[in-house]
Amino acid sequence: MGIASKLDHLHYQARRNRWLQYFAVFNRIGLAAGFLPSGFVKIMGERFTTLSNNHPMGRYLEAFHHTGFYYPFVGGMQMLAAIMLLIPQTATLGAVIYFPIILNICILSLGVCFDGSLLSSPLMVLANLYLLCWDYHKLKYLLPFHSASLRQELPQSGERLNRFPVKFFAGVVLGIGLVMVSIRFGYTIKPHNTITDCVRQCADSANPEACQQYCDCIHTQGQPYEKCVEMYRKAIQ
Repeated sequence: MGIASKLDHLHYQARRNRWLQYFAVFNRIGLAAGFLPSGFVKIMGERFTTLSNNHPMGRYLEAFHHTGFYYPFVGGMQMLAAIMLLIPQTATLGAVIYFPIILNICILSLGVCFDGSLLSSPLMVLANLYLLCWDYHKLKYLLPFHSASLRQELPQSGERLNRFPVKFFAGVVLGIGLVMVSIRFGYTIKPHNTITDCVRQCADSANPEACQQYCDCIHTQGQPYEKCVEMYRKAIQ
């Protein structure tokens, strides 16, 4: 019996056990409860701890809090994963989304020895792994020892078409173009990587003096990004 067959058999036996099913439901509810409050706080744009900035985790969270829309985006993904875990039809996808987020939190907590999640985050990682194993029958085709089964479901080399997909690649080029245009014109002003590069854009700015103050705010004063952007927007109004 190969590895794939052994895992299939083990998973089948586990799925037959009612108590293991109850444990899966318990983990889904517990993990959802762990992310809903913290995700909501991020979406509201608030800090979820009162740690001093001198604390390693506090310094990280303060910087994280000032990352613009990335901060509420992470909160939104936490809430999305939590809600999907509570719905049986989407629980597998919820566990997949949940895992990289909680793994990152776990490694961070262990790395800075943060008491607040030093115990809970490793347990949440284990609970998440249990849910992924519980839905092994849906995820097993990602593993290398199931490649034979996948090959049976894919077209063979003699069945492949040689027709060039013009519309598809036109869509690819269009998508790349839209991303480039959005990045180029989607920002009124950019911090760039150095103050020299930042100031260089001020000649074409609607308010060169406000632009230079923005660059100084970012690169010299080290103020939060959103504060410097807000200052610049008020100056050009």
